[in-house]
Amino acid sequence: MHFYPLGDAAVVVEFATVIGPASHEQVRLLSLYLDHHPIPGMIEYVPAFTTVTVFYDPVVLRYAEVQAKLERAVAQTAEMRLDKKVRTVEIPVCYGGTFGLDLEDVAAHNRLTGDEVVRIHSSAEYLVYMIGFAPGFPYLGGMPERIATPRRSSPRLAIPAGSVGIAGIQTGVYPIVTPGGWQLIGRTPVPLFRPDMTPPTLLRAGDTIRFVPISEKEYESWEGEPI
Repeated sequence: MHFYPLGDAAVVVEFATVIGPASHEQVRLLSLYLDHHPIPGMIEYVPAFTTVTVFYDPVVLRYAEVQAKLERAVAQTAEMRLDKKVRTVEIPVCYGGTFGLDLEDVAAHNRLTGDEVVRIHSSAEYLVYMIGFAPGFPYLGGMPERIATPRRSSPRLAIPAGSVGIAGIQTGVYPIVTPGGWQLIGRTPVPLFRPDMTPPTLLRAGDTIRFVPISEKEYESWEGEPI
């Protein structure tokens, strides 16, 4: 673990340089501590894969003061434990066809059939490491390397909300319409971002996800229903 500045008003606490469950737990513990014991002068904190970045008011605090307070905070987390009850969320996905335009490309890249890609993708259990990029976008760990595929050489300008994609060894779900270069293999009818709801995002760090294949008919009958 080490600390370093990000500009003149933020401190990064880095727990590891490699993504994994241990550093993920440390990120969540420090985040939980800061929720209950915010540092005076702290503006916000941003958890990521292996880091927590704390933004502060430089008029109120100096870098050395923030680092010292964070060192004490991290020490306090050694006595904390996360809730052992893990929330598992099942995400229905209609794979292939117009919903997964790149499924066959992913299959060809890995010398598999489309059905094999679907079976492998939907048989794994995924950990939500963080939410970022777009509101409600989950960064997931746990995708089998057997279906890893590079990003598209030319990104699309508009990815439909609910699209499930693969980029390298990661998989994720686009919660809103946005540009993107991930390989699209399917789409879910379940909204991941609902600004009218509290909280507005379906998923949160620490959740586990399972993708459940559904037919196009099931997708169409599901679409529009609330979670």
